[in-house]
Amino acid sequence: MPKISVEMPQELLDDLDEHVGDDGKFVNRSDAVRASIRKTLDVLDDIDARHGRLQDAATADDA
Repeated sequence: MPKISVEMPQELLDDLDEHVGDDGKFVNRSDAVRASIRKTLDVLDDIDARHGRLQDAATADDA
């Protein structure tokens, strides 16, 4: 799996860390960031579909 580096404001990192660890929803920061990105992409796909901007996989492969 590729690794990336991201800069973010400390207050966002502090908020993220509240959801990570033994008492949190996520095992580690990477897990939390991946889940957030997946959810954001799903929301963007829904918005694109509502506006007729989403191509199906076959059409996208041909482009």
